[in-house]
Amino acid sequence: MRYRKFGNTGLFVSELCLGTMTFGGGTGGIWDNIGQLQQTEADKLIGRSLDAGINFIDTADVYADGRSEIITGQALKNLNVPRENVVVATKILGETGTKGTNSRGASRYHIIDGVKASLKRLQLDHVDLYQIHGFDPATPIEETLRALDNLVQHGHVRYIGVSNWAAWQIMKALGLSERLGLARFESLQAYYTVAGRDLEREIVPLLQSENVGLMVWSPLAGGLLSGKFTRDGAKEQGSRRATFDFPPVNVERAYDCVDVMRRMAESKGVSVAQIALAWLLHQKVVSSVIIGAKRIEQLDDNIAATKVRLNEDELAALDEVSQLPSEYPGWMLTRQGEYRRNQMKEKAAE
Repeated sequence: MRYRKFGNTGLFVSELCLGTMTFGGGTGGIWDNIGQLQQTEADKLIGRSLDAGINFIDTADVYADGRSEIITGQALKNLNVPRENVVVATKILGETGTKGTNSRGASRYHIIDGVKASLKRLQLDHVDLYQIHGFDPATPIEETLRALDNLVQHGHVRYIGVSNWAAWQIMKALGLSERLGLARFESLQAYYTVAGRDLEREIVPLLQSENVGLMVWSPLAGGLLSGKFTRDGAKEQGSRRATFDFPPVNVERAYDCVDVMRRMAESKGVSVAQIALAWLLHQKVVSSVIIGAKRIEQLDDNIAATKVRLNEDELAALDEVSQLPSEYPGWMLTRQGEYRRNQMKEKAAE
């Protein structure tokens, strides 16, 4: 397990992060489709992850209506995990627990109440990374940032992050934080896979320019890149995507990628899922890849991806099969900037 610097901070996190969205389901709703693991199973998964060197755990208040946070916090207690040995991340935006007009969004009202509830469920005195789970069109970004900065100043939160925001929204927030002297977003949690590279159009250049860390969710596209699904429509029973078709994916491009990855997997004696995860781990912009599991065997297979190395030819083959269609202004930026890029290469070669 390797450890990567987290955004523009001095924090180091494991290249794999254990996601806990599979914890706590079983009472109805979409969470039953994602996972129904209870305390004993969760203890085993967290214990195995920590033994493998994972020091990063991600949850959210809405996962199973708060039960994922409860189970995660209790697992850390049951396993006697020293607090300084684990980086705990959670998120806020949607309704959790008591429902009400203001029990949602990224307002100061909801954030202050939400962090108190999360800390109680997690049995912690602080959260290492507190993330806004999505964009709230009703709340000014400045209000959200000031509330989060208060939490950092009071020690309830160490770092702040965001999830599922557009590039312009992230950049506006970073600009406000710099101008007002507030804690800034140090990470983005976003969907990114070899079959879904939309992030590379605007967001990846932003993250690299502003030194913001990237946490990847659904790195196997909801299981579509696991190798369990075939082009003829066959699906593995019990797979999440068989009952919960999310996230949206260009299926034909995904199967083209799987075809290439399957050949690589066979030649290396590993699973298709490990190739998909390894591709992400080879992307410089990625800080940590979030893996979720229902079984120890599945977790072990994902962790083994850290040992898979892809050579230049293999990376080039995956790049070719997964290439995004050209889109404006990208094709114009490429065309007009080419002679200046060549000029810089010539200068570097001198």
